[in-house]
Amino acid sequence: MATETMYIKHFRLSEPPFSLTPDPRYFFMSERHREGLAHLLYGIQQPGGFVLLTGEIGSGKTTLCRCLVKQLPPDTDIALILNPRLTAIELLAAVCDELRVPYPHETESVKVLIDALNQRLLENHAQRKRTALLIDEAQNLSGDVLEQVRLLTNLETSREKLLQIILIGQPELLSVLKRQELRQLAQRITARYHLLPMSRSETSAYIRHRLLIAGRSDAVFTPSAIRQVCRLSGGVPRVINIVCDRALLGAYANDKRDVTAAIVRRASRETQGSRPRRLSRAMAASIIIMIAAIVIGTALYLKTSRLSTAPRNAVSAAANKLSTAPKKAPEASTRNSILVVPNKTSIGEAFKSDRPASVKNDPAPHLLDILVDPSANATTAAGFNAIYAGWGVHISLGPSDLGCKAGQEQGFECLFQSGNWSKLRRFDLPAILEMALPNGNRKHVALVGLSGTSANLVIGNRDYEFPLSEVDALWSGSFIVLWKPPFPPRPISVGARGKEVAWIQQALNAADGKASGEGSSDLFSEDLQKRVIAFQQSRALLQDGTVGNETLVRLALALEPKAPSISRPTR
Repeated sequence: MATETMYIKHFRLSEPPFSLTPDPRYFFMSERHREGLAHLLYGIQQPGGFVLLTGEIGSGKTTLCRCLVKQLPPDTDIALILNPRLTAIELLAAVCDELRVPYPHETESVKVLIDALNQRLLENHAQRKRTALLIDEAQNLSGDVLEQVRLLTNLETSREKLLQIILIGQPELLSVLKRQELRQLAQRITARYHLLPMSRSETSAYIRHRLLIAGRSDAVFTPSAIRQVCRLSGGVPRVINIVCDRALLGAYANDKRDVTAAIVRRASRETQGSRPRRLSRAMAASIIIMIAAIVIGTALYLKTSRLSTAPRNAVSAAANKLSTAPKKAPEASTRNSILVVPNKTSIGEAFKSDRPASVKNDPAPHLLDILVDPSANATTAAGFNAIYAGWGVHISLGPSDLGCKAGQEQGFECLFQSGNWSKLRRFDLPAILEMALPNGNRKHVALVGLSGTSANLVIGNRDYEFPLSEVDALWSGSFIVLWKPPFPPRPISVGARGKEVAWIQQALNAADGKASGEGSSDLFSEDLQKRVIAFQQSRALLQDGTVGNETLVRLALALEPKAPSISRPTR
């Protein structure tokens, strides 16, 4: 304890930032945690069935449970089972205890417990209240208990189920549910989500977030140290905490003010108990010989295959035919008009001789025709120029410039995302979409308008309108949002303090039509969290009370009324 206190003073911290004790002030909502919480919230609102959340040990599943319980609507009654190593009778009794259902405590009758539970479910239903059962560490449930859990979903009225069940567990739970005797339960799972480890950027933000809550706003871990933490922890929050805590202690012991990559590596070895043993020379030599044999054998096989058969590449052949066909540039048009692609040599025609007979007569998509046409000038720079023009600025870009760095001088930042149309609608800003062509090439186009059935794209210096299904056929799911952040983006939640929090309050005041200085404070309080949740609800965002990228973008737009929008394009 004395050593821990000393390293806290050494790094000017108010408390240990990487404690394993759950503390809501330190909760960090990564993009994956947001998606997991969205699945849970969605599942809670659905009638009947099971919702399944899985993830590796220490990935944040239990923390997500706590967040879910805090975000539940007031008309939801929930039974939370954290220790599922129970018999069927004990589980039913625990559910009744959680829901405050009276029953004879000496009973060992399943029927008595289910009757009592069913009566409470009917009462909740009559009061228009939802009832949910959440079981954590569900991989520890025996087959008999899981079957009893499934039978609880049979409690229903003539029109709907009375109980919603959420199972949360480690990946082993997936193997359990594949058993033949549990196939009926598996068939009733209506939503599944596997919580993946955090990415490198999320790991970096996670470390900064915890240090900030502990009172340290500047960097402690060097960039190379953060990369080492990400590599050695695999992005698992619990392992990150263990390694970072040990690294801070190691830096203090060596009187270092910064945590370096070498200190992180040493800390990781110490937390694992022992240093990995080196391979013997004989074993290493054997492995090298084996790899060399595999490489030589593979090379000989490929050489023989090329001599015996020379299959044509359909995409390359089609592209070659198209490049040699006579080109006709689209007719001139004004900048603001929506063009319909004129009939011309289509890449679909070039594919015909190489496609199976069953799809030989399929029409070629117009969007693909344009993207492979060199005269269309479908360059990344052209897409960025179109978006910057929507903001009312002109930035000079070369044909191959990405467009992000050049905009930083004007206050712009690029937010790299992946998702679907729903996510783009939540941002409600023009974006650069990445298109994956059949020949493996990538093209970037500007999305400047989005309706329920079509998308307005800028390709080169022309505007087009395409059905969403046509864009979906080529869109990789990756996109870049250009926006003007008020400060370097990072997740901000309860317990944070600083000028960023004061800005959030000003933006909420602007969104609510209040005076800019009303209720200003630099502390992210629980009352402010409620305001953030209300704002997220009004914008169809994930209601987690944390100001992450999506919420920050929408708050920034509240103070930027002239910002371009894809829901109401002005082009």
